[in-house]
Amino acid sequence: MKIVCVADAYITPDMMQQGLEPFLGHDDSLQVFFFGKEDREAMRDTVRLIETGHRDSLELPYGLKEAVADAELLIVHLCPVTRELLSCAHCLKAVMSCRGGQENLDVAAASEKGIIVSTNPAHNANAVAEYTLGLILCETRNICRSHLALKGGEWRKLYPNTATSIHELKDLTIGIVGFGAVGRLVAQKLHALGCRIMVSDPFCRNLPEEYGAPVSLDQLLSEADVVSLHARASGAIIGERELGLMKPTAVLVNTARAYLIDTEALHKALEAGRPMSVALDVFDTEPDIPQFLREFDNVTITSHRAGDTINSYKDSPEFAMRNYLGYLKGEALSYWVNREAF
Repeated sequence: MKIVCVADAYITPDMMQQGLEPFLGHDDSLQVFFFGKEDREAMRDTVRLIETGHRDSLELPYGLKEAVADAELLIVHLCPVTRELLSCAHCLKAVMSCRGGQENLDVAAASEKGIIVSTNPAHNANAVAEYTLGLILCETRNICRSHLALKGGEWRKLYPNTATSIHELKDLTIGIVGFGAVGRLVAQKLHALGCRIMVSDPFCRNLPEEYGAPVSLDQLLSEADVVSLHARASGAIIGERELGLMKPTAVLVNTARAYLIDTEALHKALEAGRPMSVALDVFDTEPDIPQFLREFDNVTITSHRAGDTINSYKDSPEFAMRNYLGYLKGEALSYWVNREAF
């Protein structure tokens, strides 16, 4: 089997090699290409282009079109898999992506050619779940605010939630919006700490018994002490109306997509004194962020770090290869994006 993979600044060529080589047999070959810029920070602009619909405008690695002509398996991370590239692939059986998003993949073109497309939305799920837990702790216990105060020479005792809502996690109801790979892990970790978990997900009909039945978004917002966003909606799901439903003492956390929250509505809500606090790791325009987010004492902001661990990148090529080889042996393929086409 000929395997072509495309590395980048996040999943490096070494990571690709190390993840795939243990699975190669005597008759297998592996060819590694590199997509984009070598600097990870510079690649953020490329990621934004991909995630805003400009996949087909990006330049592919030199020689990739020729390499996929007789390849059976293509493994990528951020590299666009375009209709033009797939038109060159005469033997390709599957495209295995090392990331969760599909924005860099022309799934329709692959389906037309009978090419399997599989992603890995869980590649950084544990990393994001851990980070979410950290932000919840920071907000409910004022960890970041205390740190900043001491750095500035102040022994601070009073915080936005001092009078009403400094509780231990075991006393809190956590609302999980979106019960995919990340949402499930967040729920598991918080349930282990004694939290009551509420879940809202229109695509989820059954939950583990300890979480009860899924609830509407409105019910979750009105009852949860902490609302944590993990949905993959196509637009804002938290606007002026939804913010108004939240408890005045609630915490809002977003480690998913920036557009899930209407920024202007959030600004107005903070000026009106609700929710109690907000923690954000994602923004509409990075690295530039709205000035008001810097001005509110009850807002914690971090620079899109939730999924950025070594594990989330280096383990993904191995998962992609195991997933495909398992499929060839008759096992169920995980995260099969275009299964209906087959």
